[in-house]
Amino acid sequence: MSEENEALIVIDVQNDFCPGGALAVPGGDEIVPGINALMQDGPAVILTQDWHPAGHSSFASSHEGRAPFETVQMPYGPQVLWPDHCIQESDGAAFHPGLQTRPAQAVIRKGFRPGIDSYSAFFENDHETPTGLDGLLKDRGITRLVCVGLATDFCVGWSALDAAKLGYDVTVRTDLCRAIDLEGSLDAALSDMKQAGVRIA
Repeated sequence: MSEENEALIVIDVQNDFCPGGALAVPGGDEIVPGINALMQDGPAVILTQDWHPAGHSSFASSHEGRAPFETVQMPYGPQVLWPDHCIQESDGAAFHPGLQTRPAQAVIRKGFRPGIDSYSAFFENDHETPTGLDGLLKDRGITRLVCVGLATDFCVGWSALDAAKLGYDVTVRTDLCRAIDLEGSLDAALSDMKQAGVRIA
């Protein structure tokens, strides 16, 4: 990654998604050294950060009688209910301590609206409310993206699909991602990405 029109999008490498965290992705911390190495080559590095208020509507604890990983219908469609995670200003919401944040030129925070979750780095889960990332990239003349981070089948996958729909040339480095794999969600995400023209590397 060395061309001026390329950006590295590092998705949600936060404590709560790493071993010991509230919503730990198996092996989530294993990808940190590789991501750090990739950052050294990229002209543009953007980090995303899950940033929920306490009592967020995507938390199972906000729905009486519901358990984590159940699915409910929200006004914007089906929503997986999660354990409380990445609460604003908490240690769990902080970036993994091994992740180099200095190379980042921007941090996109998402999921901060109480009534709607946000997997994608580009849109909330209604697929309409933008995070501002698209405008930032277009202002910089960036057309090619490499996506890495957590988790392959949710935030990385949704980000890659939205990027492809927006016209970017997208590569997902699966060696620098890890998945939750909830009831076949990893295979489904990989299939969806390939069909959308996302390069799986």
